Amino acid sequence: MMNQSKVNRRVIAIDDGDNNSDGSAASSGPQLIKINVSHGPIKHLLSVPAQSTFGDLKGVIAKETGLDPKEQKILFRGKEIDDDDEQLDSAGVRDKSKVMVYQSKGTQIKEAQQTEDVNQTEELKPSEETLRALEKIAGVRSAVDKLSQKVSQLKVSVDNGTKVSDREFDTSSELLMRELLKLDGIEAEGEARAHRKAEVRRVQQFQEALDKLKVRNANTSVTTNNWETFDSGEGPDSLQSSTKVSKDWEEFN
Repeated sequence: MMNQSKVNRRVIAIDDGDNNSDGSAASSGPQLIKINVSHGPIKHLLSVPAQSTFGDLKGVIAKETGLDPKEQKILFRGKEIDDDDEQLDSAGVRDKSKVMVYQSKGTQIKEAQQTEDVNQTEELKPSEETLRALEKIAGVRSAVDKLSQKVSQLKVSVDNGTKVSDREFDTSSELLMRELLKLDGIEAEGEARAHRKAEVRRVQQFQEALDKLKVRNANTSVTTNNWETFDSGEGPDSLQSSTKVSKDWEEFN
């Protein structure tokens, strides 16, 4: 099944107003940081000044996705950000940090149907259960990110022909399975369900990669043993050849 996750690598910077009057960029500007923004199955890599606020970040996200800042809800480290004036730096957002953005259904419904019953509008807002599910999914994603680094390290070792203990593969596989079980235990609907489905597929891909690496590692081990046998001169062909040479020398003498 084709992976539905797409990555948008366009980098957009907030206009800080420091451009020269002739339209050329100023010789020096604020330090920019890149932030990975997940919006459903789609990922965006956005660039903003390090001293920006979450309100500024919403403005950049709006330019990229078309999602109105008023309709945006941002999750960082599993926590929903309520204060648009809070600075990214003070919240712990650094270069290459990851945030999740989703659309506030309540805001969208309010603008489209202002005459609807208030109780009906409240029902269409993200429920507490949905927010908790998104928070749990974000926690699993963070753990899988760390495990993906281990998978990358194992790949480098196997590619270089280095023998790796099977325990390394088994341990990583077991840890990935634990995260998969956590996802299976998360009750999610709507948008949260889409996030969970995408993360399940991601974990499965890492599992498949580990299985292939383990097979390659086993094949590397067999090749190494054959070479060791050849070098030591203890193989069957070597013994047969040695016996034949001895007989030939006896006949010659």
